[in-house]
Order: sequence, then C-alpha cells, then structure tokens
Amino acid sequence: MIQFLTDGCEMPVIDPCSTERWLRQVAAIHGFSLGDLTYIFCNDERILEVNRQFLGHDYYTDVITFDYSTPTRVSGDIYISLDTVRSNAEMVGVTYEDELHRILVHGVLHLTGQGDKTPETKIEMTRKEDAALALLNEQKV
Repeated sequence: MIQFLTDGCEMPVIDPCSTERWLRQVAAIHGFSLGDLTYIFCNDERILEVNRQFLGHDYYTDVITFDYSTPTRVSGDIYISLDTVRSNAEMVGVTYEDELHRILVHGVLHLTGQGDKTPETKIEMTRKEDAALALLNEQKV
C-alpha cells in the first residue's frame, strides 16, 4: 500500500492508483514486490531538518529514503522536497510532473538497492529512472 502525505506543503497532483500500479511494476522488474510505502511531500526547510536530524547532513536535497525493506519486498518512508523538485525541473528543462515522477521512482530504486553516490552508480540510477519513466509514458498512451 502506498500513502501520500504532506508536511508543510500542498499535495501535488498525483493519480494514486496509476502511480501505485507503475511503482509495483518497477519493483517487480527489479525482483521485488511492493510493500508499504509512505511518501511525505515537504518543503526545503523540512527536508533540511530531516537531513540534519537523521543523517547528520547539513544540506538541502530532493529525496531522503528510509529503508524498511525485506530481501524480497520494498518498504519505506520517502521524503520529497517539492521545492527542490520544482527547481530541479527548471534547471534541467523538464516539466514539474516529469521531475516529480523521476523522484518518486528514485526512492523506490533506492529501496531495491540502487545507490547513487559514485559516478558509476549515478549513471546506473539514471538509466533505471529513464527506463521506469518510459514504462510510465507507455501506460499513458
């Protein structure tokens, strides 16, 4: 089950049913079933607080994932700063909706074990995000 919550911001426009169906497919492609996921949409100040409190990092970010997965099922809490999603979309020249979907799946990919701390793992993360977004776009047609 996926929950979408807000903390200090308005809920973005998301179709919960199609988003859950898509994320289930992405998890399955990577050998996992989808367990309980909670997305917490927030602003930059809130994600900075979370980053400081739980990770000891003193910087803004777009997503923070807390992993409660088992070997076969992805579960977790995923904080997403909508402020950073918006600024990233503008910076890379994509729509807000496309960048939001990229970050939604980014969190799930982290839960499947995909990292993004090295240049090589960043490239692999982007490749997997692009494949997931292509899958989502196929479903929209």
